[in-house]
Amino acid sequence: MVDTAPDFVFALSAMLAEFDLPDVDRGFVMLTVGKGSEHLIRSTLAHVGADAGLYDGAMARYQHHYRIVNGQHSTVYPGVQAGLDMLAARGLKLACLTNKPTAFAVALLQAKGLARYFEQVFGGDAFERRKPDPLPLVKTCEALGSAPAQTLMIGDSSNDTQAARAAGCPVVLVTYGYNHGRPVAEAGADATVDSIEQIA
Repeated sequence: MVDTAPDFVFALSAMLAEFDLPDVDRGFVMLTVGKGSEHLIRSTLAHVGADAGLYDGAMARYQHHYRIVNGQHSTVYPGVQAGLDMLAARGLKLACLTNKPTAFAVALLQAKGLARYFEQVFGGDAFERRKPDPLPLVKTCEALGSAPAQTLMIGDSSNDTQAARAAGCPVVLVTYGYNHGRPVAEAGADATVDSIEQIA
């Protein structure tokens, strides 16, 4: 729903500067995000040739900077709000499920005026495992009171397709987003769309 790459770049760059480490760019971020903060920080340290032992300190400083910048440089993708309006108008229950930490996800949705659409918001720290494991999606369906087979997963990456397939949910992917640098068409969804409006 939101292009958050600029926020990631800012927070990672600020963290790396504190450790006198090389910077990273948007291209690296787009290949790396989507699997949770732990994966992002470990991958970043490896990418810049840093000692893996810096992980705890790097994670703490990254979270500090991300909390400050969250939502400031990010933008809502075209058609998202109109699509959510259309889905909400049909009386559908909506939940946001992301690998981003829950507190960051809630703050971002609030900053972008999207929080009001969602009955539930679950981040990567809400359950024992993250997408692409099906557990978070199964738990989200339970929270909505909806059977997986009757719950449409709208995502933007292979993580979402894998989670949906394993949970038994139909899945549609938007063509924008990051998807670890691979074309969304390769992810094996039931359909792809250019905008959430097309789903609604």
